[in-house]
Amino acid sequence: MNLFYLILFLAHFQAVVIPIILGIKSVNRFKQLKNNFLIPFGFVFFGMASMFEMLDHTQTSWIYIDHSSFFNWLFYSFLSLGLTSLSISVMKNNVLIKLNLCLSISSILSYLFFDKAISLFFQAIISIFLIINWKRAFKDWLIILYPVFGIIFTTFFGTNLSISGNQIWHIFIGPSGTMSVLTFYLVLKRSFQKIT
Repeated sequence: MNLFYLILFLAHFQAVVIPIILGIKSVNRFKQLKNNFLIPFGFVFFGMASMFEMLDHTQTSWIYIDHSSFFNWLFYSFLSLGLTSLSISVMKNNVLIKLNLCLSISSILSYLFFDKAISLFFQAIISIFLIINWKRAFKDWLIILYPVFGIIFTTFFGTNLSISGNQIWHIFIGPSGTMSVLTFYLVLKRSFQKIT
């Protein structure tokens, strides 16, 4: 394995390990939230999404290919479940909780029955709900780092990778996603410190 592929592997591996560690650290914490039991699941789902992305890359010799596959579907499914879990963790309104669950199920099923683009549309709506709910719940400016790292930067790197085919962009996607996951944990931790 040459140096580039080692770095690429580590960039993906950290995106599996760090969210799972954050999930473990979140167990029985943040009890000020109504549905705090979902927070560890949200982080672990992000780690599992990254694990399935790694498995998908083993089918393409670690070269990024914009395609649909079983592991790619699992990647997007667990990403949707992670976003939904964190979004619902701060919600009190049962109608909004059910709406978020329907969006998540729609994202997962639309990938299977229609197209990945439709699945991404539902995930975008889930992300918007997440940002609005977390901003409302925590009133913390730090939440803006989630769309910066998790949406803008990852889209920028992914677009450059797709257009140019230059695999160097592939290295930056995982760490950028991890920064967005760390943002969630920092917002939670800061909110916990404010009330203790």
